[in-house]
Amino acid sequence: MAVDLRPAPAGVRAAPSGRGRIRARLSQLDLTLSPYLYISPFYLLFVVFGLFPLGYTFWVSLNHWEIIGGHQYIGLRNYRALLADDQFWNAVGNTFGMFVIATVPQLLLALMLAGALNRRMRAPTLFRMGVLLPLVTSVAAVAIVFTQLYGRDYGMANWVLHFFGVHKIDWQANKWSSWLAVATMVDWRWTGYNALIFLAGMQAIPQSLYEAAAIDGASRTRQFWRITVPLLRPTIVFVSIVSTIGGLQLFTEPLLFNNGYMNGGSLRQSQTVAMYMFENAFQRFQYGYGSAVAWMLFLLILVFSLLNFLIIRRLAGGRT
Repeated sequence: MAVDLRPAPAGVRAAPSGRGRIRARLSQLDLTLSPYLYISPFYLLFVVFGLFPLGYTFWVSLNHWEIIGGHQYIGLRNYRALLADDQFWNAVGNTFGMFVIATVPQLLLALMLAGALNRRMRAPTLFRMGVLLPLVTSVAAVAIVFTQLYGRDYGMANWVLHFFGVHKIDWQANKWSSWLAVATMVDWRWTGYNALIFLAGMQAIPQSLYEAAAIDGASRTRQFWRITVPLLRPTIVFVSIVSTIGGLQLFTEPLLFNNGYMNGGSLRQSQTVAMYMFENAFQRFQYGYGSAVAWMLFLLILVFSLLNFLIIRRLAGGRT
């Protein structure tokens, strides 16, 4: 029996064998499913440690939940009581006050610091890593140091103000002074971290743009505001949203500044929403009401992060 050894005509592909078809299907399946398999560990952990606790907290918030005696379903009664709770709205005001005082200067300082670190200097790695030292410092140690700095009788802050004729300030007892003290503590810890994120965005900007601007006679300041800031807007959006989330969850710094008192002082002058949530859940043992506070905090963070994103995107001319 004669076998035709002539090659197939041009444009005509030989039909794959059975084993070849299986390999082709496995290869196509691998290309389709592999990305989902690679990212699946994150989503599995998120469902277990993020989504499930979030849903369970919402269920608890719909109940009158006691540590002993079980629970009773009461619907939205906790939320109605929360909206009429003066202590809750006081905590909301404190949270946003500290957030604004801390976050706005922090982002501006981080942007300026990143611009300085982006220039040519000796030992740049040393200075760039040095800005992270406040972040790796224990929060408890930071709170102890700042509490001493803002001491009423022997604090360095009052000692400096004394030279300018300012009387002693009881930083922990007043609303605005406690806000300012906590804000400086937050700024000291997180400015360097945000500066490194800005620095990473700056180093992705092509140097040819700066060279062309320098040839046109643009100063360093003009280059910064006309080239660096516009091209850094996606990074600014990211840092602003992350700072908003962290600022509205403020808990450790004001708690330690008030010597561990969850009420934020005798007049609740520095109690945040997170502190109010813990006070109800773990001191008053009102788990349903505390869960309602947690969900209100979640909604506040969601709304203001979205507003933050839209405002910055509008300022950026729609380019993010």
